[in-house]
Formats: sequence, structure tokens, C-alpha cells
Amino acid sequence: MKSARLADIAREAQLGTATVERVLNARGNVRPETVEKVLLAARKLGYDRRLPERYRGTIRIEVIMVRPDTPFFARLNQAFARIAATLDTSILLHRTFLDEADPLAVARHIANPGFRRSGLIICAPDHPEVRARLGEAKAAGVAVLPIVSRIGDDPFIGIDNYAAGRTAAFYLASMLKPRSGTLVALCHSGVYQVHKERVRGFSDYLAEHPDPAQAFALVMFGLDDRLHSSAVFEEALRAHPDIIGLYNAGGANAGIASVLERQKRGRSIMWIGHELTENSRRWLQSGLMDIVLDQAPEVQARRALDTVLHRIGFLEVEVSADPVRFFTISAENL
Repeated sequence: MKSARLADIAREAQLGTATVERVLNARGNVRPETVEKVLLAARKLGYDRRLPERYRGTIRIEVIMVRPDTPFFARLNQAFARIAATLDTSILLHRTFLDEADPLAVARHIANPGFRRSGLIICAPDHPEVRARLGEAKAAGVAVLPIVSRIGDDPFIGIDNYAAGRTAAFYLASMLKPRSGTLVALCHSGVYQVHKERVRGFSDYLAEHPDPAQAFALVMFGLDDRLHSSAVFEEALRAHPDIIGLYNAGGANAGIASVLERQKRGRSIMWIGHELTENSRRWLQSGLMDIVLDQAPEVQARRALDTVLHRIGFLEVEVSADPVRFFTISAENL
């Protein structure tokens, strides 16, 4: 039985049985990439012997994220940390935070991470150099998977952002009737496909369901920064004092809240934003905020890691490729 298992693993890994035996018995003098092939084949075939402790963390998967200071990425990071604690000992999950304002540095890290990796899960701005380095990583055999937002034309793990934008428009247009006034939207900028898709969905819905009493007048760029978002929102209120609805398609909800509280406009402006946090929960309860669209970062983390593990042969079960469901939350279903 033992000999048959070795032969099966050797066949699956396309290696000799002697090499497989050296790896499984930790005899050394085997290249790391060969060890990885053996471990993946053994795991795929259900090899029931305990693998040598020296191979702990041999299969490395990196998660690249940005903005650890934001509630969403803090939740995403915590989700990956919790999942990492449950993984097979042969898998090591690296969590790396990089500066979203420096895509060239992101590209350099993709090209030179400082360690060999089997998979790469990444959320970063869409940039030609980032796309080029990800293409090189894929060509080298790394399982690359964008998360949260699309990079280039690659499939990614995340919600249907176009649908999220349409959903926000549906609620604003429906719940504000028969009031008349201006609708505005806020997002980071044009560097994330996720925000472009949300704003496009928002705009398309309003164009398809025109209401002469309500005009979509402005898209503001807040860079997901609290102070900058509050400044551009205050400027919008000066230019359009009749604003009755706001959709924040990005982050920095605290900047919006500070303006609404300071100007005592919470009851006169309907506000829809993203991500359920302690702050957004409080704003919903107080009536300052009306609806939160939460994109379930915990589900995204699990789906992304399962997808990469499936691609490298560690999981046999197919992983859903459907968009992750987002949740619509109001004060009534907290």
C-alpha cells in the first residue's frame, strides 16, 4: 500500500518515486520547487501520513492589500489572519500592505517579493506596470487572483459593483419621491475599476429611470481620505444647496458624516454608503445614514483563498465564480 501511494504521488507530480520518497521522508537535497510539487500531489491524492515538520509553510501564498487604516481593509486583513490559522501546516499565508499611491512600487514587489510563492491574491490600483508584472507572475506559474477590484480584464473575487451602484440609485430615486433636488456621488478617483463600475451603475439606473424632479449633477473624488472627502462634499453643497441624495461609492464615510453633523443636514439628505463598521452602525441608528451596502470582506477572503488553492491543486472541490453577494443594511435590520 505504501509503495502504491508513492507511485501515485510520483505519477501525479511527474517525478521519480525516489524523489518522492526523499521528500516524504525528509532526506534533504531536494529543490524547494520539487518539494512543493510533491506536497501538492500528496495533498491532492489524500496521502494520509503526516508530512515532515521541516516542510511547514513550504507552499506560500501572498495577499497584497492597501490602506490598512481603512475599516474595509482592516476587516479583510483580519479575515485572512483568521483563515491562515486554520490552514494546513504546509501552507504559509503572507499578508503584505503596499502604498496604493505608488503603483510602480507595487509592480516592483510583484516582480521581487523576496520569497517563492505559489499563489498571489491582490487588491491594488489598475496600472499598466502592475498588469505587466502580474502577467509575468502568471507566466511563471503563480496562481494570480485580484480581489475586491478588477485589474485589467482578469476575473476577480468581489461583489457585482455595477449592481451595487444600480441598487444605490434605486433606493435613492424610490425613497426620495416626491421630493425634488440634486443627487450626487462620491468615490475615490478613477484608479479603481470597482468605483468606476459603481458610479456607472448608479448613473445608468438614473438615466434609465428619469425623474424631472431629481437631477444627477456631480461625481466627487475624495481619494478615500476623510479630510479631502469632507472638503469636496462641502464644496458640492455650496454649489448645489438643493442636494437631497448622496451615494458614497468609496470609503471615508467619516468625512461625509462630519459635514452632515456640522451642518445639521442629516435629516434632509439621504445618504447611502458602503461597509458596515462601528461608525456606520452608529450613523444608521441615529438616522444620519440611511443605507449601507456591505461587500462582505470575510466571504471574499475565503472565496479568494479557496480559488487559489483549487488552482494550485490543493483543493479538488470547484469554487464558485459568481460575484460575492453584498448585503443591504438599514437601521431596521442591524
